[in-house]
Amino acid sequence: MINSNLPSLTIGDITSRLPIIQGGMGVGVSLSGLATAVANAGGIGVIAAAAIGMNEPDFNKDFKEANKRALIKEIRKAKAMSKGIIGVNIMLAHTDYAELVEVALAEHADIIFLGAGLLLHNPIKLEFQSIEKHHTKIVPIVSSARAAKIIFQSWAKNSNLLPDAIVVEGPKAGGHLGFKKDQIFNPDYQLEKIVVEVLEEIHVFEKQFNKSIPVIAAGGIFTGDDIFKFMKLGVQGVQMATRFVTTYECDAADAFKQSYLNCKKEDITIIDSPVGMPGRAIQNDFLKDVALGEQKPFNCSWKCLASCDYKKAPYCIANALVSAFKGNLMDGFTFAGANAYLTDKIVSVKTVISNLIAEYKLAAQIG
Repeated sequence: MINSNLPSLTIGDITSRLPIIQGGMGVGVSLSGLATAVANAGGIGVIAAAAIGMNEPDFNKDFKEANKRALIKEIRKAKAMSKGIIGVNIMLAHTDYAELVEVALAEHADIIFLGAGLLLHNPIKLEFQSIEKHHTKIVPIVSSARAAKIIFQSWAKNSNLLPDAIVVEGPKAGGHLGFKKDQIFNPDYQLEKIVVEVLEEIHVFEKQFNKSIPVIAAGGIFTGDDIFKFMKLGVQGVQMATRFVTTYECDAADAFKQSYLNCKKEDITIIDSPVGMPGRAIQNDFLKDVALGEQKPFNCSWKCLASCDYKKAPYCIANALVSAFKGNLMDGFTFAGANAYLTDKIVSVKTVISNLIAEYKLAAQIG
């Protein structure tokens, strides 16, 4: 008989009552408001560090200091509002990645999720003997079994340690994708296939180190039925982002959330991001203008992403996402997962979690 109750998720010495991680959504979409609501509901709430200092007065002059200061504020607000598990999502491609990791560690974030690059070393700046005593867990985000193997081999060789868990993100995710455009809809690169391949790779390291390494599925997971399907494949948890956007507690502007409510399936499109990666977004006039060759003039004050050739870029991705976060969709657009069109109303995070639990139970009963 299959247990119809959602299991807990244990990462090292941290246990979440529910195996649900709220995906980190930048720019500004998941800050302390959303993260604490998810943590208080029994999941793992995640603050996205991307351009988090956008509201700081010196953001355009000294974005690194602004981002550091804002991340400190958001982590402290989250910890003041919740006794649950609070994580931070940081992109390795950010030029201030190292500084943001140091802030997250100093502020005792429970988990740091690191994506947009290969995490080839443990970023905790401590002597190896004391790393395992450090509270903060390090969780890479990958899009292939090959990437997972490279990361785990590097950690094992360089520090005789392993990451605390791993997130496997498939091509149905929103935002920048770790896939080539011709892979996004290719059956060989879908999450159902990738996650099984990663589980096989990680099992080798689990046996070698006699350590449990949770594998977390992400990208396109929207319902409790989806959760059940991936748990049956062998993952220990799931990461979900899109479903939490249309909640009262989501930190983005109402107009941002409304773009999800208004969109149809055919409105969700793959774009060529100025940073050299494909991305999934909701079609709007801004993106249509760019597709027709219109340039959106900007001055780059900081070069926030290493892969961005700002001199050739038709628009600034950071400016566009900040504008969208604030509700100005004339000068920006919204990233979204493949299932964003399924949202139909604004509800509380508590309601989302309750619905996911009910959906999971029904799926488990049906089997």
